[in-house]
Order: sequence, then C-alpha cells, then structure tokens
Amino acid sequence: MNSSDNDNNSLERRERMVREIETELRLRELEAEINPEHQKIHKTVKHKPKESRKILLQKAVLGLKLLAVGVLALVAAKLASFLAAAIIILTLMFVSYKLFLNSPKKS
Repeated sequence: MNSSDNDNNSLERRERMVREIETELRLRELEAEINPEHQKIHKTVKHKPKESRKILLQKAVLGLKLLAVGVLALVAAKLASFLAAAIIILTLMFVSYKLFLNSPKKS
C-alpha cells in the first residue's frame, strides 16, 4: 500500500510541477505579447568561415605529417625485416660451422 501511495504522491507532485512550469511559460509568452519592447532582440550576424588559405595550409600540414608517419613506418618495417634476415642467416651460418667444420679432432 505504501509504495502505491508513494508512487501516486510522486506522480501528483510531478504533474503539479509540470503544470506550474507550463503556467510560468504561458505567462511569459503573454507578457512578451503585451510588452514587445522589453524583449531581448539579438542581432543576427553572418557566419564568417575561416580563411580558405588557413584551412588549406592546415590540411596540407596534416597530410604531410601523415605522409611522414607512413614513410617512417615503411622504413622501420624494412629495417626490421633486414635485421631479422641478417640474424637468421648468421644463426644458420654459426650452426653450420659448429656442426660441419668445427668437428672434434681424434688423436
């Protein structure tokens, strides 16, 4: 019972608040119709976009940064593959040397 009473009370309270807000808004609208000189009139201003050269320069700089990152990534990948190949070849040469050329001498 208490929960349903609480729900009803909260619902009525909310409805009362909504009605008060609507009444206040309607009163403001009526006052604005009666006294139009008290309304705040904002002067409209045409939007001025940024200079096109600045925008183009910013995009060019961003593009060059992206290109530089791409080139660095490619160079890093090439360097990593070269080092990996060198390590593999040197390891194979060392293992081959140990197995075939560096045999224990029998006396």
